[in-house]
Amino acid sequence: MSQQAAAPAPDPQLVLLRHGETAWSITGQHTGRSDIPLTAAGEQQAVAAGAYLERRRERRGRGFAVVRTSPLQRARRTADLAGFPDAPVDDDLAEWDYGPVDGRTAADVSDELGREWQIFRDGVNVALPPGGRPGESLDDVAARVSRVLERVEPTLHDGGDVLVVAHGHVLRVLTAVWLGVDPALAARFELGTAAVSLLGHGHGLRTIEGWNLPPAG
Repeated sequence: MSQQAAAPAPDPQLVLLRHGETAWSITGQHTGRSDIPLTAAGEQQAVAAGAYLERRRERRGRGFAVVRTSPLQRARRTADLAGFPDAPVDDDLAEWDYGPVDGRTAADVSDELGREWQIFRDGVNVALPPGGRPGESLDDVAARVSRVLERVEPTLHDGGDVLVVAHGHVLRVLTAVWLGVDPALAARFELGTAAVSLLGHGHGLRTIEGWNLPPAG
């Protein structure tokens, strides 16, 4: 009597979850270190993302070996509602410190400068008033997410899945660093609230296996 071979274990993935909707994500205000809560709709998105991740767990036959979240409440609350209430905080997953443009829209900053402002091209300190507090450079953010990747790489290497819950810009920069490309290319990676993205490996390369998947997907 022949025995059917067991299916191979799925390759490890680094799963990204952006926080749910906030009042500032609706208006397009840059939300860096301002600790803005989720809206009621954002909480529903987080629950839906948790249901998506549970279906993923059932398909893959295993949960996450490591979960980490940004220290900011919109990310921690998203992790909680998605089913990970005790997720350890990683300060390096905090959103880009926007300094002088925190709370402002791109249109506001462009009007002030008299030209189109793009954060990934121009940075945040072009709008720094005299004596103002500077924000982080793109290289600063890339250095932080590089440390995150260094910490989770051993788990991925050992075959475990990792979930990180954080913010739009920091996760986009993390993805660029994961791929080994210029962090400024993160400008090309749109990422909606409570969206899930899947990073993996293929043919010896770090890859994107799924991107900007809606929470109800």
